[in-house]
Amino acid sequence: MKKYILLVFSFCILSSLSVFAQDDLMNLLEANTEESIHFTEATFKGSRLINGHTVETRKQGELEFLISHRFGRLNSGAYEFFGLGLEYGVADFLTLGVGRNSFEKTYDGFAKLKLLRQSSGKRVMPISVVSFSSAAINTLTESSPGEFPDFTSRLFYTQQLLIARKFGSALSLQLMPTLVHRNRIREQEGENDIYALGFGGRIKLTQRVSLNGEYYYRFNAEEYDAGDLNQLFNSLAIGFDIETGGHVFQLHLTNSRAMIEKGFIAETNGNFFAGDIHFGFNVSRVF
Repeated sequence: MKKYILLVFSFCILSSLSVFAQDDLMNLLEANTEESIHFTEATFKGSRLINGHTVETRKQGELEFLISHRFGRLNSGAYEFFGLGLEYGVADFLTLGVGRNSFEKTYDGFAKLKLLRQSSGKRVMPISVVSFSSAAINTLTESSPGEFPDFTSRLFYTQQLLIARKFGSALSLQLMPTLVHRNRIREQEGENDIYALGFGGRIKLTQRVSLNGEYYYRFNAEEYDAGDLNQLFNSLAIGFDIETGGHVFQLHLTNSRAMIEKGFIAETNGNFFAGDIHFGFNVSRVF
C-alpha cells in the first residue's frame, strides 16, 4: 500500500512540475515575441511612386529592370519620351542604380541609403527614411553655340530625403524634401538651385491594385506673366499600380515629360489643369 501511495504522490509531483515548466516556457515565448522587432514590409509596391522614388530599396543581390515611357500631350500630341533603368541591391540597406532618359538624352546614376525603417515591437520606429542622391549629365547636342562650354556645365545633382509611413495595409504616405542643383541653366529656367517638397501616397484598392498620387511644390519658383511660353509648373501625377507576380505595372497621367528629378521637379512646362497631360507607364521586373 505504501508503494502505491508513493507512486501516486510521485506522479502528482511530476505532473505539477510539467505544468509549471510548460507555463514558464509559454511565458518565455510570449516575452521573446514582445521583445522582437517587427519591420514594416511593402510600404509601396515598387521603387517608384510615379515619377519619383519611394522608400523601397532592393534586397541584397536583387536586380530591378525598369522601363518608362511618356506619350505626347493629350491636347497636342507632342514628342514622346522613353527611359530605361537598372537598380541593384548591394546590401539590404543600399541600392545603386543607373538609367538613361530620352529627355535631353540624359544619363544618371544614383544611390539609395536606408537610414531608418518603420518597425514595432521591441523597437518602435514610426517612419522609414531613405537618403536619395543622384548625379546626371545632359548629352543633348547644343542648340546654340556656347550653350554648354565645358563638361561640368552639363552636370546636375539631386539630393532627397524620402520619409514614409505605412498606416495599416491600405494607406501609405510619403514626404520628399528635395534639392536640385544645375551647374548651368538657360535664362528661362530660373535659379541653379531649386528647393522643393514632394507629397505622395498610395491607397490600396484590391490585393494587387492601388491608387497613387504625387505632387512637388517648388519653393523658389519664378514668377511669370499669364501666357508666358516659358512658364514652369509644379509636377503633378496620378495613376494606378498593378502587381502581377514579379512585375509591377504603373499607369498614370502627369504634366511632366521627364522621368528624372532635375526634369520633372525643376523643368515641368505643362499645366495639368489646362490639359497639358502626358499618359505614361512604368514597368518593373525584379530578378
